[in-house]
Amino acid sequence: MTSALLFDLDGTLVDTDHIHLAAFQSAFAPHGVALDRARYNSEILGASNEAIGRQFLPHLGAEQRARILDAKEVAYRDAVGDVAPIAGLAELLDFSDERRLKRAVVTNAPRANADLILAAIGLAHRLPLVICGPELLRGKPDPLPYLTGLEATGARAGNAVAFEDSLSGVRAAVAAGIAVVGLMTSLSENRLMAAGAIFAVDDFRDERVYQLIERRTAA
Repeated sequence: MTSALLFDLDGTLVDTDHIHLAAFQSAFAPHGVALDRARYNSEILGASNEAIGRQFLPHLGAEQRARILDAKEVAYRDAVGDVAPIAGLAELLDFSDERRLKRAVVTNAPRANADLILAAIGLAHRLPLVICGPELLRGKPDPLPYLTGLEATGARAGNAVAFEDSLSGVRAAVAAGIAVVGLMTSLSENRLMAAGAIFAVDDFRDERVYQLIERRTAA
């Protein structure tokens, strides 16, 4: 029996949402779009760039939207400095090593972002399997990225646990049949659980995380 832990990237493995927000603000301001943290949390957090472009720049053509959002990602990568993984992540990876659990990162971020962040937090070698939504036919909230993660790890949904910080990410994992732990990096416990998370935590040190993994991987 193969079991797996599937991790979102931004807001789950590392808190980088403030960097994304600043990059979006700079990219959207010339087009008359004002963006604050509340709107970022409700309309951007966890969404694909294609969906974000349609939402915020509907008056522009698809190619122009793509160029603007590509430039936003470059600005984001340029702004990433010293970042640290969410507390307890290294210990959780040690725990999964001991139990020979498969692992994958499942993100809507471009691969260049994922490679940069995983290298920056020193965990690229421990999380080498990365599923990127922009490389698939559909990103989150569609379940396809998580279904692809299950296929890549060889795990069944019933023997997997996903970790997510956004509503679209939680919904994608739930739609794939995976138990989800919400990370309260940006959203409240109530909002994450309303989207389908089993419970929500501040970080990976919460004992409930380990208890859930034990139950799911023993199923």
